[in-house]
Amino acid sequence: MARAAALASSLEAVLGSRSNANRVFEILELLAEEEEEEEDVLCAARTCSRLFGALLERRELFVGQLPAEEASLAGNYSAEDKYKIWMRHRYNDCVGCLAELMGHGAFQVKESSLCTLMKFVELEARYPLIKVEWKGSLTFPRELLKVVVDGLLPLNEDASLLISRFQEYMEYDDVRYFVIKAVTENIGQVMQKTKERPLPFYQQNVFSLISPINMPNKECDMVKFMVKQDNWEELKVSKLQAHKQAFEKMWLSFLKHKLPTGLYKKVLVILHDSILPYMNEPTLMIDFLTVAYGIGGAISLLALNGLFILIHQHNLEYPDFYKKLYSLLDPSIYHVKYRARFFHLADLFLSSSHLPAYLVAAFIKRLSRLALTAPPEALLMVIPFICNLFRRHPACRVLVHRPNGPEGMSEDPYIMEEEKPSESRALESSLWEIQSLQNHYHPDVAKAAAILNQSLSEIEDDISGLLELSAYELFDKEVKKKAIDVPLEFEQVRGLFGKKNDIFAEHFTLD
Repeated sequence: MARAAALASSLEAVLGSRSNANRVFEILELLAEEEEEEEDVLCAARTCSRLFGALLERRELFVGQLPAEEASLAGNYSAEDKYKIWMRHRYNDCVGCLAELMGHGAFQVKESSLCTLMKFVELEARYPLIKVEWKGSLTFPRELLKVVVDGLLPLNEDASLLISRFQEYMEYDDVRYFVIKAVTENIGQVMQKTKERPLPFYQQNVFSLISPINMPNKECDMVKFMVKQDNWEELKVSKLQAHKQAFEKMWLSFLKHKLPTGLYKKVLVILHDSILPYMNEPTLMIDFLTVAYGIGGAISLLALNGLFILIHQHNLEYPDFYKKLYSLLDPSIYHVKYRARFFHLADLFLSSSHLPAYLVAAFIKRLSRLALTAPPEALLMVIPFICNLFRRHPACRVLVHRPNGPEGMSEDPYIMEEEKPSESRALESSLWEIQSLQNHYHPDVAKAAAILNQSLSEIEDDISGLLELSAYELFDKEVKKKAIDVPLEFEQVRGLFGKKNDIFAEHFTLD
């Protein structure tokens, strides 16, 4: 309490009379002291917020290119200007201390420093410290905001909690624009020093900051600004096109560097919804998607979504696309959590009636072979999926109706290990795997597989409701089934052990 009272006294003295200006050091010393108690540091940050907030509003800080402190005292400046220059230097000292405190061990101190700096950003935007020299000059405090962004992106610790606190400021269109610019610059400076070595904490922090960015769809949606200058309409910050260019440059600069595996997945999950629609040239993402598609596993499955958009909406040509898609079919596709997304996209890619029969047959055959070890919830989805492929490509029905075909795996001409669909000999095979599934332990699977014994209808099955079917849903459905009472004929129990001529029945009864 004594420390708080002393700070309040210093604040009142500095604001009350310029003759007490030197007492600002009493506040700054406490802010800069590393060994101070957390509560004292918080109190000093709040005091600085009130002090320099008031000085900005009263226009008592020097405006324009700031001279060196020693030069200003010796130079030909008025007493008024000397005071303002000196106090502006103290303001810069305060900003430097607060930037360092954004890396403090206590979250409350970090949060207080962040909020104080953002208060200064807002006040500097209203009462600029940048001198307007011509009509198109931008007075937004970009350098101060860059200090904040740099503090949000430490190299060796997770700052996601502090970044989530910062997200409320990203609702302002001008703040968002300049944050995007600052992040792009920060990525260039940091990653240039690493020689392509991933920085997991840093890259995760960047992703946490930029992934929630909510870009406007139309220029008329850009109505929320922290501050508007007189010539606002003429500045880039008010143009949607400029926002998109900055957004695109930021993501491209982030994604051109090698990412940790977990981060690849997070980026690919949001790519088609939150990134590609807001880029001026989405095709610039082809390099990133090509690398991701070639990694394999779940990352390749997720890259399909972005490639689908580029292929269908932007006429991208991808050599050996179906060969790569075919290579993604392994036992894991029936188990990964992205299964629904993969089969939805595979259904779209295989929907063209112009695909060659050997290619579709190879997909049908590999899916059927992998189905032998798939869980019931996946089988109830993939069997209708295969039936739809037969409906679209009647030439593949020879796989079903081949009386003299192979009866077992040992005689099957299909080469499962072959990477090229054209050389897998799928069209020479038959679907004995689906026939095997007709004896599956789960009655619904056996019933679904038996549909290939009949002629298929022309109308395709709607598999959208089956894509996300889970084992829990299957179990829940079975539990809720109402059992039908079946009449049984049985011999009524007699005696203790129930045998007809049991000696115990003469001496014991069940009453």
